Amino acid sequence: METVEGVRRLRLVGGNLALDFVNTRTGPPVGAPDGDVLTGHPELVAWAGHAGVLSDAEVTRWHRLRRDDPDAAQAAFEWSLRIRDCLDEIFRALATGRTPSRSALDRLGDDEADALAHARLDRTDRFGWTWRDDHTAGRPLRPVVHAAVELLTTGTLDRIKGCGGCRFLFTDESKNRSRRWCSMDDCGTTEKARRYVAARRTRTTR
Repeated sequence: METVEGVRRLRLVGGNLALDFVNTRTGPPVGAPDGDVLTGHPELVAWAGHAGVLSDAEVTRWHRLRRDDPDAAQAAFEWSLRIRDCLDEIFRALATGRTPSRSALDRLGDDEADALAHARLDRTDRFGWTWRDDHTAGRPLRPVVHAAVELLTTGTLDRIKGCGGCRFLFTDESKNRSRRWCSMDDCGTTEKARRYVAARRTRTTR
C-alpha cells in the first residue's frame, strides 16, 4: 500500500498536469494497472502538493479536512478517481491513435465548466486562470481538469504518447518526436539493460 511519502517520490514525467495525474496508476504498457499511489484522501492531497496544485498552506488545511469533515474528504477522493478514469480514457485513446468517446469528452467538459466557475482571471507575467481557495471538494482537481482541456484544445495531439516500458503517458517534446520512454532513468535504463543482456546471451550461444 502506498504512503504519503511514496506519493512524493513519484516522478512527474508527463509534461502536463493532467497526464501526471493519470500517471498515478502504474503497470505494464498494455492491460490493467497493477498499482495505484492514490489510495485515499491523504495521498490525493500529498500528490496535489507534490505536483504544485496546492500550496503548502493549502496542503496543511486539506489534510485537516479528513479529520474535520470525513464525508467531504471521501467525496473529494472519490471524485478524483472518477476524473482520473475519464482522463485516462481520453488520453490513452489519443496515445494509441483512437478518438476518445463522446461520453468521456462530455464529462470532461462538464468538469471544466465547474472548474471555471471557481476560477478568476489574474495577471502575473500574462493573464491566466487562478483557482479560488474556497475549501470545496473540487479545489485540488480543478487545475488538473483545466490542464487537460488546454492540452486537448491547444496542444499537439500526436505528441501524446505512451511509454514503451510502463503505462505512463507523456507529451513528446523531442525535435524528431522519437521519445519512447517516460524517463530514461527508469524505463529507458531498464530497456537498455534488457537489450544488453539479450545481445550478450546471443553472442555466447553462437
